[in-house]
Parts: sequence; structure tokens; C-alpha cells
Amino acid sequence: MPDAEPAVLDKTVLAELQATTGDDLAFVRELVETYLADVPIQLEGIADAIGADDAAALVRPAHTLKSSSATVGAMRLAGVARELEMTGRSGTLDAGGRDGLERARAEWRAASEVLQTWLAGNVSR
Repeated sequence: MPDAEPAVLDKTVLAELQATTGDDLAFVRELVETYLADVPIQLEGIADAIGADDAAALVRPAHTLKSSSATVGAMRLAGVARELEMTGRSGTLDAGGRDGLERARAEWRAASEVLQTWLAGNVSR
């Protein structure tokens, strides 16, 4: 039986992040808000690199997206970004790059929705 697909958001990552910051919910909220503002910039960089057929230019935004997504628990998006980063590092873009971009956009929509809901339920006091 295949493993179940991971959740859009691994909320334990956010809980662990909050615990390691001395229960500083305001800091974690700020980190999530910064992530939500930054991802569209990384996706644009990925799209630009793919549109220009520039594998080398794909590496940086894909790596940044991978790392920041993992930091906030958006593990499925982090996985797609890792695949895009590896595609860029291979030096050759193929149809997988465009497919990866579309998968990243879909995962971003899902992660953004879940993170917005998390923010609404975790208001700093």
C-alpha cells in the first residue's frame, strides 16, 4: 500500500518553530506573513527562468522556495521546489520544468489557503 500523500501544511513544524522561539507567536506569525508575501516573487523567478529556457536561473528561486516552504511546514510545495531546483542544477530544462511550475502554483494556492486559515486562528495576544 503506497504512503499517504503528506498534508498541505505540516502544522507540527509551526508548533516546533513556536516552541524554539520561546513561544513567540508574534514572531511565527510574522515569519508566515513574510513567507506569504515572498512566495509569489519566487514563483515569478521560476516562471521567468523557465520562459527564458535558463536552467541556471531556475536554481536560486527554486532553492529559496524549497527552504522557506520547509521552514513553515509547506512540505508538498517544498518537495516540488526541490524537484525544480534539481532540474535547474541538471543544466537542462524540459517539459518537466513547466509541469513543475504548474504543480508549484497549485501547491502554493493550497498552502496559502491553509496558512491564511492558520493565521486567522492564531492571533497574537
